[in-house]
Amino acid sequence: MATESATTTTEVSTETGNWKAGVAAGLVGSAAFGLVMTFVIPAPLLEVVIPSMYGLAPPAAPGLGWIVHLSHGAVIGVGFAALVGARPTLAATVENAVGLGAAYGLLVWAVLAVIVMPIWLSAVGSPANPPLPNVSVLSAVGHLLYGVVLGVVYAAIPN
Repeated sequence: MATESATTTTEVSTETGNWKAGVAAGLVGSAAFGLVMTFVIPAPLLEVVIPSMYGLAPPAAPGLGWIVHLSHGAVIGVGFAALVGARPTLAATVENAVGLGAAYGLLVWAVLAVIVMPIWLSAVGSPANPPLPNVSVLSAVGHLLYGVVLGVVYAAIPN
């Protein structure tokens, strides 16, 4: 006598946002911010500060600085996608996504640029170590730009 058993498959979504859109939006946002760092902010951020976080400078290494900066932007963009995935209503409209992106950019500035970066650079013995806290209006504006572009691009990518 044969016994048969039926199984039911239930699909459960484990997604927490459109991470691919987060990567793309983060790259575009960090490219916009990188242009501000290159042409507006007077410090050698992309050439020395950012690559020295990983022991890649000095000497100045602008190409490596761009790669590290874009990589950071992509990873932070995935964090934005996770936030949107956890609370989709926060970015239900383009306006909401832009506002959330702006707030997210300022939060990233307050935590990562103001507090974490100086501690990190000090820990790795970087000669480009800023003070703690590292409060800069230009840096805040650059991170705000990152967040706004992040929100715009994220909202423009179909889910």
